[in-house]
Amino acid sequence: MLTALVGPNGAGKTTLMRAVAGLIAAEGTITIDGRALESMSPRERARVLAYLPQGAVFHWPLRVDAIVTLGRYPHGDAFSSPTPDDRRAVAAALAATAIAQFASRPVTTLSGGERARVALARALATQAPVLLADEPTVSLDARHQLVVMQLLQDAARAGAAVLAVIHDLTLAARFADRVLMMQAGRVVAEGETATILQPDRIADIFGVEPAMLELDGVPLPLPRRPL
Repeated sequence: MLTALVGPNGAGKTTLMRAVAGLIAAEGTITIDGRALESMSPRERARVLAYLPQGAVFHWPLRVDAIVTLGRYPHGDAFSSPTPDDRRAVAAALAATAIAQFASRPVTTLSGGERARVALARALATQAPVLLADEPTVSLDARHQLVVMQLLQDAARAGAAVLAVIHDLTLAARFADRVLMMQAGRVVAEGETATILQPDRIADIFGVEPAMLELDGVPLPLPRRPL
């Protein structure tokens, strides 16, 4: 299932995402398949939960394929060579994100949008049952925004639980199965996408009047004017 986490700036979306990832302390208990996240070792956690942070930055000129291979680290030993399964997972992630042609290039030679796809490929290579993506379409052109959202949707249809922070409500409406809507640090609505992304609720939470369009039978909110 692909769940879109939406809300205005400052609503707490990234904070919630980091809490779910176990990167900051949270009240209560976060469980995956009945196991408390805090009871898992870092390696166990990395096997079941892949995290794509907002605006991933690469400081060193490592090869693209080496960076994507890091996504396989939780499955092996720090000093072992990649296994055939690792190589297949990396090749699939490179192909899915359309960056196979950059495999041997230093990541620092790529554009911002290309680097964003490298970060996504690394997360996909982990093949974790839970994928967290914080604003995965930032810095991408229109085509690659659709490509990335389709990749997340494909991962969800293959059985992964995908939670993605999405600022573009049109993309959220088109691709997400469910929506979590936040305001002022709280989840204020949760449910099926078409039920949550209603004009009155969008106006109340986002302060915009939406125009409701339709594509292939799916209602899509398009911000018309600020309120």
